[in-house]
Amino acid sequence: MRTILNPTSLNEWLALLEKRHPNAIDLGLSRISLVAERLGLLPPASRVVTVAGTNGKGSCVAFLEHMLLFGNTTDHGNDNYHGNDNYVVGCYTSPHVTRYNERIRVAGKPVEDAIICQAFASIDRVCDDVSLTYFEYGTLAALLIFQQLDVDIALLEVGLGGRLDAVNIIDADVMVITSIDLDHQDWLGCDRESIALEKAGIARAGRPLVCGEQAPPTTLLPRLGEIGAEVCLLGSHAFHYEIKGETLNLTCTDNDGDKRQYADLPHPQLPVVSACCAVQAMLCLGIAPEHDTVRRAFAETQLIGRFQHVRCHGRNVVLDVAHNPAATGLLAERLQDYLERSGGARVLGLFGVLADKDVSGMIMPLLPVVSAWHVSDLDGVQRAASGEEIALALHRAGVDALTHRSVAEALSLIIGQMGINDLLVIFGSFYTVGEAMQVLDGEHTAGWTVA
Repeated sequence: MRTILNPTSLNEWLALLEKRHPNAIDLGLSRISLVAERLGLLPPASRVVTVAGTNGKGSCVAFLEHMLLFGNTTDHGNDNYHGNDNYVVGCYTSPHVTRYNERIRVAGKPVEDAIICQAFASIDRVCDDVSLTYFEYGTLAALLIFQQLDVDIALLEVGLGGRLDAVNIIDADVMVITSIDLDHQDWLGCDRESIALEKAGIARAGRPLVCGEQAPPTTLLPRLGEIGAEVCLLGSHAFHYEIKGETLNLTCTDNDGDKRQYADLPHPQLPVVSACCAVQAMLCLGIAPEHDTVRRAFAETQLIGRFQHVRCHGRNVVLDVAHNPAATGLLAERLQDYLERSGGARVLGLFGVLADKDVSGMIMPLLPVVSAWHVSDLDGVQRAASGEEIALALHRAGVDALTHRSVAEALSLIIGQMGINDLLVIFGSFYTVGEAMQVLDGEHTAGWTVA
């Protein structure tokens, strides 16, 4: 029998869990399902939404959380519901940017270290002969915490793929697939058609699945049909949006087949597809958000490291966790829009990335936008590409880059050399943004603020 250890802090627990299982990624549901059964923790809430997607899934969870916590709604899914103030919302997302606690939120706030440690200890006591990965421990901890805190609605972000991801032990009431693109090909397949099949694995027969991919791979809809999911596809007559200048109009459909019109909405700060999918998912859940709730969510919802604009020593900085070609393509569009609005300010890029990513593909969309490139090693991240490797990829694309040993070193140099109208964009990985935020947070007295 395995020895049960008793770490005294969250950091000690996390360090232990990183070493417990021989593989960082070990897809499959048999091991985690067995431990979940021993814990008796399924289901974790009375209603559950599972969100998958190559990009935009964390943003979709954020929009859902905002509407459920701060909005006015009409609930048709629970006859005993008497007002929006009664909702207790739990969110499980990954990865985190600076603190592990970001992954597990209840009532809009990260849970405390002690609560997570208690959950880890409870899981460890019943694991016995079952070896779990770091991510599987985290998933079970979130589900256990949601159950213990009597969460009404759990919002669960899929970590990798869908079919074999740990989150998929839950039979959700509503599923969302925000987008399907190339990432994690070693695990999910080398093309969109293969990846679509993996993401379709979150679907359940007779339950609604909201899909934000308006040009889905040819394999997706047939597979969802085989499963028997009730598909609500963005771009269809029942679910679509149109942009009208500075606003957009959104049409969704509720469970009774009635259209819901949300007109003159502001452009969201996060991906519009994620925002639209969140509204439709709410309706599929039996909850109808009022127009003002949707309007406020579109206007106010933000997320750490998603085109997050800060100022450091009077200079403009954007933090973005874009870590695949589709995400850097969206980043390039947003930077181009910024340039047009700011009168052609110079954009500097600071890029750090994991070695298994498509570095060349990530660079290409940004070449016309970024004027000067800086690349960095990622301190303490074994999976990271070296600055020299990234610089070589840029050189092959016809661009030279300055190489730095750490994000901290790079920031110190770049900020000191920036012009007052320049913009620095830091991107490529959650690790890259996380290290930058730690540096910026350490310089709080010198003045950095969310713009």
